[in-house]
Amino acid sequence: MNIHSELLFNHLINKGIFKQLVYSNTLESFQLIKKEILKLKEEYAKSQNSEKIVFDLMDKSEFEFELKFAGDILVFLMHTNVFEIPRHHDLLRTNYIKEDKSRSYCGMIHIYNFLADSFKYNRENDLGYLIGRIFINHEKHFHIEGKKEIGMIYTNFEQSILNELSAREIVTSAIEYAINFDLLVPPFETVQMVSVFDIQKHAESLSLRTAKRLGFKFQSDEKVIKGQFDQ
Repeated sequence: MNIHSELLFNHLINKGIFKQLVYSNTLESFQLIKKEILKLKEEYAKSQNSEKIVFDLMDKSEFEFELKFAGDILVFLMHTNVFEIPRHHDLLRTNYIKEDKSRSYCGMIHIYNFLADSFKYNRENDLGYLIGRIFINHEKHFHIEGKKEIGMIYTNFEQSILNELSAREIVTSAIEYAINFDLLVPPFETVQMVSVFDIQKHAESLSLRTAKRLGFKFQSDEKVIKGQFDQ
């Protein structure tokens, strides 16, 4: 084996092992979040009148689960790849990453908010919103980008560690945000025309597109905590 091949293979192996560690930390964090939701479910079952309003967790796959409560669903999705935080991101200006660039490699967990009826009535055109995403690195430090309550709870990448306490707070903040993120009547102009196909489908399965802010500017998009990746 020549020196160039050896260097190449060493780089391949070291980078692969490193990314496996990031992936393992992300998966472990994802499972911890689910575990905290299951604890909340047990606590909720003991609360007064809990039988009147649903609060349930549904596994969809190893990398996806849904939390249903009242008229909302939070979908938690873990991406299976590892990402590097781009050069223009605010996090790269922190001393934590300047000291060790490998800390900028992260796994990602997304949190989406949907209306429960969108799934119940199979309304495939309905929209959900990304309300938060969590970055976890090889040291199990994490950073959250999100709306209002979610994006403001943990803003120090250097000090934030994903553990039971932080997982619980992430979940409760996401639930609180969804509860306060109400469904608004869309402007008349956005729904004044409808196709025959849509109205026939509507009669069968209520398939006209619905979302919490359909036809409105999603004002909270302007209140995402600084540091969001440019799309």
